[in-house]
Amino acid sequence: MLEENVMIQFLRKFDAVPFNVKLEGKSYQIGDGNPAFTVKFHKMIPLNELLTRTSLALGEAYMDGNLEVEGDLYEALDLFMGQMGKFSTDQNALKKLIFTSMSRKNQEKEVQSHYDIGNDFYKLWLDETMSYSCGYFKSEDDSLYQAQVNKVDYILKKLCLKEGMNLLDIGCGWGFLLIEAAKKYGIHGLGITLSREQHDEFKRRIEAEGLTDQLEVRLMDYRDLEKTDLQFDRIVSVGMVEHVGRGNYQQFIDCAAHVLKPGGLFLLHFISALKEHPGDPWIKKYIFPGGVVPSLREMLTCMAEADFHTLDIENLRNHYNRTLLCWERSFREHAGEVRQMFDERFVRMWDMYLSSCAATFHNGIIDIHQILMSKGVNNDLPMVRWY
Repeated sequence: MLEENVMIQFLRKFDAVPFNVKLEGKSYQIGDGNPAFTVKFHKMIPLNELLTRTSLALGEAYMDGNLEVEGDLYEALDLFMGQMGKFSTDQNALKKLIFTSMSRKNQEKEVQSHYDIGNDFYKLWLDETMSYSCGYFKSEDDSLYQAQVNKVDYILKKLCLKEGMNLLDIGCGWGFLLIEAAKKYGIHGLGITLSREQHDEFKRRIEAEGLTDQLEVRLMDYRDLEKTDLQFDRIVSVGMVEHVGRGNYQQFIDCAAHVLKPGGLFLLHFISALKEHPGDPWIKKYIFPGGVVPSLREMLTCMAEADFHTLDIENLRNHYNRTLLCWERSFREHAGEVRQMFDERFVRMWDMYLSSCAATFHNGIIDIHQILMSKGVNNDLPMVRWY
């Protein structure tokens, strides 16, 4: 009874939005007003876990089926996660989880732990482009597929591509951006990735599209770019710098500068934050080991040190909220197949991941920015936003 009372007392601090808690056959209301959702606990969460690792304790309880949300998971999280500032995280106790090694070997392992769980898995719920990043919804009627086509088209227009240019994609994923650039603009492109599954699928797609004379994909760490004589007219990186680690941001930018021609353009598309933060323990343990969200100002500072001039910055936060909701809906539609590939705990984990990320974007806890920059001064570009 004491443990139950202490747990309810802890939950009472999350009272910005009223909700019900069901525990041990009893019902408690948190906050004033009509409850917006109900959380049912099948098992008590130890108080010390709530006090030292709130997100990890709640996330694991949901994964294990010890916590249920009655109603729509995203809607509940959207209302609840605006209070993430009240979460407790003992960084000393979670030091090994939050602050992982930024060595090449470890970062390769971390990247592969997420992206190499199987192309067949991602094909179940991503759209036909196999784009695993924020779409761009030009209208309310856009499908996820159209939004991903829009996003790539938008990026390529920002890069002001011309036939025969060389384009580098750092963290190329399954290659849709480079394939579109080759087909629509006649560029020559190189994609680099640490994911073997992405590398093999992109290579297959290059051959299937008949683009072997224009495109190449390599298993390559961005840090190896400095050792090459490669030179590019344009560079793009979408959703990759989040895997670099806070201590390596300057090196990442410097490596891009090393292989970009003077006056060349670099478009960096990344999840960002208002301020520097080490990251969420649950996300780091189960979804993106080693992942860190940079602040916008961190990237701008590193760019300045490498003589990159900022041409444009755009926030696509609401586009990522909608993209994640599309993924979450598609994922649920294929939950049975995912369950056969893995297990129920994995299904609940990914459902929580997609729903919670959608909620964090909607609440402005994280943003997503596109920065367009030039290496040195480029006076040959249009004076208006040509895209």
